[in-house]
Amino acid sequence: MSIKTADVCDDFSNELQVCSTEFKSYGKNKRFSGPIVTVKVFEDNVLVKDALQSIPEGSVLVVDGGGSKRCALMGGNLGAIAETRKLAGVIIYGCVRDTAELIELNIGVLALGSNPIKSTKEGKGEQDSKLNFGDVEWISNYYVYADEDGVVVSARNLFS
Repeated sequence: MSIKTADVCDDFSNELQVCSTEFKSYGKNKRFSGPIVTVKVFEDNVLVKDALQSIPEGSVLVVDGGGSKRCALMGGNLGAIAETRKLAGVIIYGCVRDTAELIELNIGVLALGSNPIKSTKEGKGEQDSKLNFGDVEWISNYYVYADEDGVVVSARNLFS
């Protein structure tokens, strides 16, 4: 199902948080939605990889990378894991790399930008914690709807 955020806002505005962060789209799928799973890291992508390998099909991994643009938290290899596991998408408050590879993947990928430098591999961070960026509280099991117009979050699946 292809859901437009404009329509979601028209029909459910009183139930939504609208993300004020402007993301760039790097995946083939420009529209995606699903239940949120959260990870909080800073310039370290070990927990990002762990989450991509374990979260349920159809989920959207939301990564709070602290807004850092000094390195990438996901590239082509991790993107391929997300596609193989049939995740709906990944939203990164930080950067990606291997953008030519990501655009070929059948997932949604939103990030602040790109950077060719890889992250550290120390395993520091938090999983399934409440995140705050873009004027939104990102909570695991909430639902996110994303497209070319923006990103909105609801406490429930609006189309079940």
